[in-house]
Amino acid sequence: MQQYEWRKLRADQLRQQAARDAIVVLPIASIEQHGPHLPVEVDSMLGEAVAARTAEKVLANGQPILVLPVLWTGLSEHHMSFGGTITLDNAAFTAVIEGVVRSILRHGFRRVVLLNAHGGNENALRTIADDLTPRLGVPIVQFTYWYAAAVPIAKILETQGGLSHACEAETSMMMAVRPELVAKDRIPLARANDTPNLDDLVGGGVYMWRSIGSRSGSGVIGNPEAASAEKGERLLDAISSSLAEKLCNADLWALPWTSDRIPPGP
Repeated sequence: MQQYEWRKLRADQLRQQAARDAIVVLPIASIEQHGPHLPVEVDSMLGEAVAARTAEKVLANGQPILVLPVLWTGLSEHHMSFGGTITLDNAAFTAVIEGVVRSILRHGFRRVVLLNAHGGNENALRTIADDLTPRLGVPIVQFTYWYAAAVPIAKILETQGGLSHACEAETSMMMAVRPELVAKDRIPLARANDTPNLDDLVGGGVYMWRSIGSRSGSGVIGNPEAASAEKGERLLDAISSSLAEKLCNADLWALPWTSDRIPPGP
């Protein structure tokens, strides 16, 4: 199979990929606490795994694609109270991503994907995509993998409606890709007296920043006791299939994203 890892190619090979109009994927994740049973690198490991499996399926469909090394730190202030977490502020996070995107574009690539693997990055990445697209003149595609693959994820999970934090889904996928890093004997410690979600208290449409410590005594949101390696493999396959289908959709890249037309007067 064609090599898709940016870091393993030579500069001349990358120039050839730019001439082929290859899709460039930047996985963006975090280093943060993941409860009593998982390592702090979960989001980065799963972001890399999702990006790799997606790239393999895109290549199998005949589309050129490259995956950059994962951006291993993001916006994780809400996890700091548990320790083990490295966080950036919004200004640093935005500057790093803009620098990477500008570098990609300077080499002639025109199809850039920001693949998010950490919930705390979501709001900022949407803003970054909104800002960079008109400023750099290239549409930036951004998605968070569990939203882009929400339907197949929900069909696989047994105790949750979707992916959360150190939960049934993340623990299952870690059991599939790095089982030696899952402390199974510590999973029962994830049980805690969690507080209600904001939506449960006041309904939808309201946002307020909250630390994970204010929501969960263990740092876990969800049910890791329902996790299994088999379920993790099914999740990774379903997620990567869904993302590959979206990236291979010609309409995504042909969709008009700007217009200089002036609307007619009254």
